[in-house]
Amino acid sequence: MELSQRVLNRTTLHRQLLLERAGMDVRSAVDRLVALQGQEADAPYIGLWSRLAAFTQDDLTSLLYGKQVVRGTLLRATQHLAAADDYLWLRPLMQVPMSRARQAAFGKATKEVDLEELAKLAREHLTGRTLTRPELRDLLAVRWPEVEPLGLGWSAQSLLPIIHTPPNGTWKRGGATPFTLAEEWLGRSLEPSPPVERLVTRYLAAYGPAGVMDVQAWSGLTRLKPVMEAMDLAKYHDISGKVLYDLPGAPLVPEDTPAPVRFLPWFDNLIVAFADRRRMMTEEQRKAVCVGAIIYPTFLVDGTVGGMWDFKDGALVLSPFSPLPDAVREELAEEGARLLAFAGHEGGAIQFIA
Repeated sequence: MELSQRVLNRTTLHRQLLLERAGMDVRSAVDRLVALQGQEADAPYIGLWSRLAAFTQDDLTSLLYGKQVVRGTLLRATQHLAAADDYLWLRPLMQVPMSRARQAAFGKATKEVDLEELAKLAREHLTGRTLTRPELRDLLAVRWPEVEPLGLGWSAQSLLPIIHTPPNGTWKRGGATPFTLAEEWLGRSLEPSPPVERLVTRYLAAYGPAGVMDVQAWSGLTRLKPVMEAMDLAKYHDISGKVLYDLPGAPLVPEDTPAPVRFLPWFDNLIVAFADRRRMMTEEQRKAVCVGAIIYPTFLVDGTVGGMWDFKDGALVLSPFSPLPDAVREELAEEGARLLAFAGHEGGAIQFIA
């Protein structure tokens, strides 16, 4: 069965809670989405605000303090928020891509370092206490004074399961990144050998239907084709003939289903969850939105990326990729006013650039 780009778009938006704001609680939404990008402290908050019928900053912050949701390095070796229960199996699965990323970034600088010794020493320094990355880096530099200090701190983060504890990473809170051993923070051990099939199933529930390369692009894992081919999954194909997988019986959403305007934050996973991003944007739009490791905040119009946005001096500035009908501009202005209020800029101006 061939699936059009609009069917893929509407189905993905439904699974991402973007066709209609969901009435579920925050913990359930985090479970549904598997993990939320957390490089920018405010991004997960705005992402959840766009998806939930009732959401306040305290709803997520309280889960972080309550250890039900945690922040750490996960998908694609980047910062994410995930449910604590999911972290226990996600983090072990991410060790291979995290080690690969560490080697690419700091392998040359740390070539004389015994990584097993580094991990052991870092664990000893962290046991029973929380240290910032610079503090841990400086302690490790005592043992390896000739090694680039930055590489020592980042290597420890790649080799050990680390939680970044609140208030760091909560709404409007940044600063030096704290390191705490995940097992100590959660009071539980990580799963020793979690099945990769669990990751595939959760991805498809949140982003499917999708191809093998899509799952790999989202997760950072490789060699998933034999895994997915061996699973009991539904199979479709897109207009180019590429095989798409989905959960058996998972509903598809008709292509004529209305899609309201929505604002997505910096680094939202929906934008980077596919190797083939045509269901969300054109190739030219992708080049503007995804620049190196940066994923700019976007707004959706009729389900696809319509432009980029940002806060500037208390105003919401929108940069459409093409001229918008008056009705769409009005819808964006109404949704934008709600976003301004959520972000603490109630009454701020809304500016359309070109």
